[in-house]
Amino acid sequence: MKTDIVIVGAGPAGIFTALELIRRGGHKKIVMVEKGLAVEKRRCPKAQTKECVNCKPYCHITTGFSGAGAFSDGKLSLSYEVGGDLPTLIGEGVAQDLIDYADKIYLEFGADDKVEGVSDYEQVKDIRKRAIQAGLKLVDCPIRHMGTEKAQDIYYAIEQYLINNGVELMFGYECDNVILEGDKCLGVVIHKGAESREIFAERTVIATGRRGAEWLEKICAENAIAHQPGTVDIGVRVEVRNEVMEQVNSVLYESKLIGYPRPYKNKVRTFCQNPGGFVSQENYDDDLAVVNGHSYKDKKSDNTNLAILCSHNFSYPFNQPIAYAQKVGELTNMLGAGHIMVQRFGDILDGKRTWEKELAQSNVRPTLQDAVAGDITAAMPYRSMINIINFIQAVDHVVPGFASNETLLYSPELKFYSNRVKMDKDLNTNISGLHCLGDSSGWTRGLMMASVMGVLMGRKIAELTEA
Repeated sequence: MKTDIVIVGAGPAGIFTALELIRRGGHKKIVMVEKGLAVEKRRCPKAQTKECVNCKPYCHITTGFSGAGAFSDGKLSLSYEVGGDLPTLIGEGVAQDLIDYADKIYLEFGADDKVEGVSDYEQVKDIRKRAIQAGLKLVDCPIRHMGTEKAQDIYYAIEQYLINNGVELMFGYECDNVILEGDKCLGVVIHKGAESREIFAERTVIATGRRGAEWLEKICAENAIAHQPGTVDIGVRVEVRNEVMEQVNSVLYESKLIGYPRPYKNKVRTFCQNPGGFVSQENYDDDLAVVNGHSYKDKKSDNTNLAILCSHNFSYPFNQPIAYAQKVGELTNMLGAGHIMVQRFGDILDGKRTWEKELAQSNVRPTLQDAVAGDITAAMPYRSMINIINFIQAVDHVVPGFASNETLLYSPELKFYSNRVKMDKDLNTNISGLHCLGDSSGWTRGLMMASVMGVLMGRKIAELTEA
């Protein structure tokens, strides 16, 4: 099979590459290969079964058109300060301009025009003052909240737009490898069941999302694609009553706090805050169950959940940060008999496990109903756990009650961003004709910045075509 451009992965980075190419008026043939299903066919059976059934061959929450982000919280961060390190590569001003541009596209396809977190400057100042006193940095980022259910409608509209404009979407196909001739990429090898195919293309774009980070790391190693181990995030999903988060939820919607707690001073941050949200489970390869959070537009709970992530950077001789984080997750899954584990913060401080009876008596009732009460500290690395405990206690100065005995901690929350593909500001790798985008590239984190990287890629390819 021959095409002009092949895009592996139908998450935001791949989608916006194709969108921008269409909007630039090019007449290139675009083929998009996606392991999962079309967005309208993605279904998580947990709504009926009440517990994760570990769907095969992949989790429908993490895989399919629109990727993992659309089935979590559907939030778009509208500041270049949030979403990874892409601004250091392309420039902060360029990144912000691209965010504004991509945001308009989301609005065109039905995103809510309301922007959260820009309402009350004086209250933001008050929250920031408390954060400074606690040794934390507040990043007050405007948020456009699509909502888990609304995001699916928005991405369906985008999916149909791509189809109507000639993009060939190949669902159910998994990419095995890239096709190289010397230092030039000629395309990819894909398969669906027993069927194997080669797609030859002028330009190959790999945009497999955080779900495909481990796979891309392997592809880079096998094909001498220049890359380096980066950061891996290990943490927990915290859940508290909405009353505790009331001011932050109403003023900022999402409080992005960053700290470097003693004694280790690793970077620790909050991520993916979901007011009135629901804690959820995602499944990765080898039955690895990890925790995440959903935030619907209309359906609300009594709780707010958010991630607290501890960043780890490894040096010589270790160069397998993704494998390290997976081992942490596997050990936690083992202790939870294949389920997500949950523990009360007070029990962690008391050095005891949490029991189901204690959860039933608490003000904070778990929204992830099949989570198993236990002891997450038995699996969490000591350094990570101490950082998280100290960070939670610091956040308590900003949000009184955050470090209460009943606060729930779910584990494992893991973010596989660690493989950083080396590229220039035009998104070229050391392999001619090969480009790596989005969260799997190690440069972005989240929906908006991955979308931005896709827009930039579409423009760069269009410029080459025009030249």
